[in-house]
Amino acid sequence: MSIDLIQGRKAGLQRVLGQTGLALSGLGLGGAPLGNLYQSVDADAAQQVVVAAYERGIRYFDTAPLYGSGLSETRMGQALRAMPRQDYVLSSKAGWLLEDDASVQQDGPYVGLPGRRKHCDYSRDGVLRSLEASLRRLGLDRIDIVYIHDLDTACHGPDLPQRFREAMDGAWPALADLRRQGVIGAVGLGVNEWQVCEQALQHADMDCFLLAGRYSLLDQSALASFLPTCQQRGIGVVIGGPYNSGILATGPVEGAYYDYVPATPAVLQRAGELETVCCRHGVPLAAAAIQFPAFHPAVISVVPGARTAGEMELNMKLYEQAIPAALWSDFKAAGLLGADVPVPV
Repeated sequence: MSIDLIQGRKAGLQRVLGQTGLALSGLGLGGAPLGNLYQSVDADAAQQVVVAAYERGIRYFDTAPLYGSGLSETRMGQALRAMPRQDYVLSSKAGWLLEDDASVQQDGPYVGLPGRRKHCDYSRDGVLRSLEASLRRLGLDRIDIVYIHDLDTACHGPDLPQRFREAMDGAWPALADLRRQGVIGAVGLGVNEWQVCEQALQHADMDCFLLAGRYSLLDQSALASFLPTCQQRGIGVVIGGPYNSGILATGPVEGAYYDYVPATPAVLQRAGELETVCCRHGVPLAAAAIQFPAFHPAVISVVPGARTAGEMELNMKLYEQAIPAALWSDFKAAGLLGADVPVPV
């Protein structure tokens, strides 16, 4: 009996982001772990992650001031300064300002980073100050893509309408001006909720979106209207968090994380059902998870993070691994993916 295999995409294969002309590698490198997300990463290991990614053909790198109170930007910039600037696309984010404050003992989930307080500011002045500080930390002359960061309910709760208006009146016009001047190449949102992305499209001519965790094997809610809209309008989508902050990489083990918190029994059960199908085909759950978002035509790049060069290499291997075509049809037959979800055939 023959088995039809669907070869994973080449990690370094580049696609153009919407109408911007920027070419992103199909697999990018996310910078949150370089800011000591959940556990410390030493400086040498952080440098090795970025260098190894570049040497293996990764040409899209994403970071943010919020990742370790600037530590991720500092580390990523230090490594990228050794690379030809025209060879890669770099994105960072705006909307959070950092201030020195010795009373701050730790920056939330970013461990071992005392001394900086963060506060949200989506005003024109706040965004321009944020970009100026990012460029200093990076030590580079430009950022290609700027995402307005964390403009979602998870961060702002009932204050989101006020924050959204602040961003549309302040951050968006400021970034659009920089785009017109050629200072930056593209503008978008970097969020965990597709609904606010749809809302932003009613107010702003966005180039792209970085959507984390909302188009994965465990959550295809973005497929209802958001991804089709982006496809129709030629807007590029980058998918962050393909492992849903852990569980699709580790499997449904005790202590597995989903959406940055311990997974509920229902999520653990769903992940277990996905893993059972994967095991039947001899495929790691993580391979199916990292490849899945790229099958949607609106998705330009998938951006997992990595703490070590070894983790980065593993992400590349999983992204490029051949997977039996029957695995995807079995997911659908089991009701784990909807009938309209794009998969290889």
